[in-house]
Amino acid sequence: MLSPDEQFAELKRGTSEILLESELLTKLRRGKPLRIKAGFDPTAPDLHLGHTVLINKMRRFQDFGHDVIFLIGDFTGLIGDPSGRNATRPPLTPADIEANAATYKQQIFKILDPAKTRIEFNSRWMTEMGSAGLIQLAAKHTVARMLERDDFSKRYKNGQPIAVHEFLYPLVQGYDSVALKSDVELGGTDQKFNLLVGRQLQEAYGQEPQVVLTMPLLEGLDGVNKMSKSLGNYIGVTETPDSMFGKLMSISDELMWRYFDLLSFRPNAELAKFRQDVAEGRNPMELKIELALEITARFHDSAAASQALDNFRARSQRREVPENVPKRTVTIENDSIGVAALLKQCGLVESTSAAFRLMQQGGVRLNDEKITDTKASVKAGGTYLFQVGKRVFEEITLRRG
Repeated sequence: MLSPDEQFAELKRGTSEILLESELLTKLRRGKPLRIKAGFDPTAPDLHLGHTVLINKMRRFQDFGHDVIFLIGDFTGLIGDPSGRNATRPPLTPADIEANAATYKQQIFKILDPAKTRIEFNSRWMTEMGSAGLIQLAAKHTVARMLERDDFSKRYKNGQPIAVHEFLYPLVQGYDSVALKSDVELGGTDQKFNLLVGRQLQEAYGQEPQVVLTMPLLEGLDGVNKMSKSLGNYIGVTETPDSMFGKLMSISDELMWRYFDLLSFRPNAELAKFRQDVAEGRNPMELKIELALEITARFHDSAAASQALDNFRARSQRREVPENVPKRTVTIENDSIGVAALLKQCGLVESTSAAFRLMQQGGVRLNDEKITDTKASVKAGGTYLFQVGKRVFEEITLRRG
């Protein structure tokens, strides 16, 4: 078991901010398990590696003997979190929440230890609170404080509507910390205001305020934009081993260090040694393989990761098609569709213009033949093997709608 100061050094790695660092050290030095809370609104059924940055940090707390609470915001999901948005976000339906929460619980245990994880739903205490209790809660915060939040402030200044129920979101999220008596709350950088409301409300209810630990948004495969399915630069946690491994091997050497910091469970001393090795001439590709093996094994197993490495080497060295190529069926309205449009529709490229550039550079293959004509199309009724870049393969069957 690491000392409190050693735990602090490991936990600080990759964080954007810890409010306050001195308070976290004090809590760790007491030698008692801390209650770690992170809330997730079940807004989407599938997670990608960007989502796991926060869950990885929860696992590190878990490794050090602390109590982890994975809070599913089924009540807050009905409100709709406006964080980082310039317009009111539509709330989820109860059916959406139930379905998405079920898949969340399946996916998080690829990282968290199920025997050491407590799953909570904030509807448990918010439903019991009732309307009178909610009014009392609202009395503990002011409109002026709410308008200090950046997105609310901008919308107010621009004359964009702010619904009253949106003010309830940070209040409810903050009260979750009161209900759970959390010592530390984790969240993304876009959640900082809401997390600080939790500190304020805990003080108002006579509790010791929680430490706020924010994590950065992980860049996607392009190394520029945050990881996002809509941008096509993501790695899904349910992807095949070959796809996951290949995508990790495609990142730049510079981005590799960012992924090590935010996604790897290797200790700081080992990562420092890796950096020293590269400075002394070690090929970064060798370390990228170590990263890809670690992440792929986490979401599959060691045997699958080793096989993905063999398949990657086969593709790289002999241009062989990997086993278990992802397959999908796409329905189109017409008899044919342009290759660029199809790649964009399937999320294999960020945009049709990106597809055009890749095709012109010889980076797109159809049934192992380079496609350089940006006007190329494929017909409905056929099955086609696409290779995009060096390592992304997908078999697409076209069907006429």
